[in-house]
Amino acid sequence: MDSMGDVLLAGPAVRAVAHGAERVVLLAGPRGADAAALLPGVDEVVTWCAPWIDPEPRPVDPDDVTRLVGVLERTGADRALVLTSFHQSPLPLALLLRMAGVPWVGAISTDYPGSLLDLRHRVADGVPEHERGLSAAAAAGFPPPPGDTGRLSVRRPLPDTRGLTGPGGYVALHVGADAPSREIPEPLATDTVAALTALGHRVVVTGAAHEEARAKAVAAGTGTSVAGRTCTAELADVLDRAAVLISGNTGPAHLAAAVGTPVVSLFSPVVPASAWAPQCVPVRVLGDQRAPCAGSRARVCPVPGHPCLSSVTTDDVLAAVDALLDEEER
Repeated sequence: MDSMGDVLLAGPAVRAVAHGAERVVLLAGPRGADAAALLPGVDEVVTWCAPWIDPEPRPVDPDDVTRLVGVLERTGADRALVLTSFHQSPLPLALLLRMAGVPWVGAISTDYPGSLLDLRHRVADGVPEHERGLSAAAAAGFPPPPGDTGRLSVRRPLPDTRGLTGPGGYVALHVGADAPSREIPEPLATDTVAALTALGHRVVVTGAAHEEARAKAVAAGTGTSVAGRTCTAELADVLDRAAVLISGNTGPAHLAAAVGTPVVSLFSPVVPASAWAPQCVPVRVLGDQRAPCAGSRARVCPVPGHPCLSSVTTDDVLAAVDALLDEEER
């Protein structure tokens, strides 16, 4: 019920459930619903904004909660698996599922669940998020289907975006993130685009609609900005045609992994890279993982100067891009 990246990381677990279930209804938050529709194995997406997960403060509307309980009841679900990030509680949703009459509910939970959970699964800290979800699915009786490698993936075919980007093989750079602490510093992004262009690379800058002005500034007339011009499926195609993505710790990094594109991850350690860095594709993680902000879960950098990422230089990024491109050519 979280954002794009969280939903994509749940994809392998969703495929495991779909392999053993007649039908899968995925309840997603509005920030992740478009990504949910791209997941193989999902038959229906129900969208609802959970106030205990969404970062924007909003009042709890009892009538809205009652409507959701009715929607959940009408799905006719006989089992529910609540997939959360490592720092989130499944218990508020488990309560609503019980109110909807769902007879079996499972989740990873460190908190005592009372009678809310039939399965209270435990997973060690720092486990990659997609493996964490797979572990919960297996404990619920849904092992991965034969031959499934557990990689992130999306439904295909994807929309053709070459009209926006030109031919494939470019370097993509994503500006912004849901949390400011996790995005690439703008001066570094701008210098990186200029340096890549000077070296003969074509650069495509991506971003959300509200990041359009920033993306154009970062592109600075040398790169091509498509920020605000793509839906999630179209962004997946833009990243699929890229040779490599440069990104902070944000959803498009996991979308790149889902389409098999290598990632240079400028990773702020407010959450652990072991759990949240892109998985299953070639990755180079940059940034001081022992900076004072490590493990703080801060949405805004709590340390003056943002040292975990301001310590990264343009040369560091270029070296990481070169290493991934060389690896792909071998």
